[in-house]
Amino acid sequence: MPTIVVAAGVLHDGAGRVLLVRKSGTTAFMQPGGKPEPGEAPDAALVREVVEELGITLPTPRLAPLGEYTADAANEKNHHVHAHAFAVELTAAEVAAVHPAAEIAEAVWVTPQQARGLDLAPLTAEHLLAHVPH
Repeated sequence: MPTIVVAAGVLHDGAGRVLLVRKSGTTAFMQPGGKPEPGEAPDAALVREVVEELGITLPTPRLAPLGEYTADAANEKNHHVHAHAFAVELTAAEVAAVHPAAEIAEAVWVTPQQARGLDLAPLTAEHLLAHVPH
């Protein structure tokens, strides 16, 4: 099965809520992020994607590497996604500044328990929600 390499961010508010996004024309919620450009490091790709998708800049030193995870791709049939995952706690000002842009149709702040009631991307459901601090 073909594999799509991405950088994914577990952006949380420090109060047990995580930010999930849904791209236009899709149903599954997932972490913000996307594909690195050729030669781009995963952390730099995440910072770039979050600026494009949510309008906020993540300081690279605040990104905590969580590891690499593989799951079925949510939006590309018969593909896997291999994610370089990072966690970052957003400040209150950053939380307030989040604004869906680019291909993002919807952004929600939810607890992991609330997230289970949503249509979740496999990567989110199987691996990344476990990294949200409570």
